[in-house]
Amino acid sequence: MNTPRLRLKHTAGWFAAGREVTEAMRLLSDAAFKVFLWLCLHAERDSGRLLVDSATIARAVGKNEAVIGKILRDLFQAEICHPVSGGYLEIADRFWPYERAAPPEASREAWTYTCKVKQLLQARACVHSSFSAADYHLAMELYRRQVPLQIVERAIDLGCLRKYAALLNHPGGPLITSLYYFTLLLDEAQGAQLPDHYWSYTRIKLRQLEQRWLASCSPALPVTACPQRRNDENAETREC
Repeated sequence: MNTPRLRLKHTAGWFAAGREVTEAMRLLSDAAFKVFLWLCLHAERDSGRLLVDSATIARAVGKNEAVIGKILRDLFQAEICHPVSGGYLEIADRFWPYERAAPPEASREAWTYTCKVKQLLQARACVHSSFSAADYHLAMELYRRQVPLQIVERAIDLGCLRKYAALLNHPGGPLITSLYYFTLLLDEAQGAQLPDHYWSYTRIKLRQLEQRWLASCSPALPVTACPQRRNDENAETREC
């Protein structure tokens, strides 16, 4: 008697949960195992790596970012995963069921590119973003399309300049939360045949409006209640 062939309901998004996952389940607490499994589901299959985003993980598993930070430190200490260059996390061989491909030079270039895009995005005070998985995938798409980082920077400058003008004219408006906010501006920046001094002026004007907007934030508010100030003060301490 032939056994019916099993078919997956969904052919994408699955993960080979074998002895490696069983071993992790034996070692980890329920909360840590939940985070570990989320990491496995979102890591690149050929490398076991993913760009770490504590805010996204926190939302996905229903924990706050402080708890996620502690869980990640515990995973590092237990050598279940470890941080690598460019803000990525890599799951250790002992707990990763797939054969790894040697990271090609292009992959290292992609990590550097996405790291720089993240820095450009988070450098402005009107941006309140933890660089989500969606932002990472868009940055990788820009890398594959060979969009120069200068164009990305110009698009972000244009978008933030206009956002500051809007915030100054209409206080209390929403901040920018995603790289996708700048997608149309990428085409504008890439297609505009403008001299370099125009973009230099744009950056000067951008800094001026940013300072005006930051000054408009009530000094009575604590820093934690004013995300634009918190972003500005933390800009130098962010890691890619």
